[in-house]
Amino acid sequence: MTTQEIGKRYVTLCQQGKNDACLNELYSKDAVSVEAAAMPGMEKVVKGLDGIRAKSKSWGETNTVHSAEVSGPFPNENRFAVRFNFDVTNKPSGKRMKMDEVGLFTVENGKITREEFFYSTDA
Repeated sequence: MTTQEIGKRYVTLCQQGKNDACLNELYSKDAVSVEAAAMPGMEKVVKGLDGIRAKSKSWGETNTVHSAEVSGPFPNENRFAVRFNFDVTNKPSGKRMKMDEVGLFTVENGKITREEFFYSTDA
């Protein structure tokens, strides 16, 4: 698949709530995930598909998603960006918040090898 095709498939799967399928189908086993800030109990940089799966699972377990919008992809050579808008409640704190986030994905040899997330880290 081309970068554009991978980006479209990524967005489609996310819009359908199929995050596990997205990871299983589109990611390299050696992929790297970089957050704008470290999540509680996690490192800022997570290496390997198993680590990314664990990070995704942890986020899902600690947040209730009220709504999610995913738009894109916005391709540029071997990368594509995706915009995420979430309305979530953090279960441990009970705090409801809106999240506006951009993900930048790098594709090599037909697989996502790196994801970087950009969002405000202001409290």
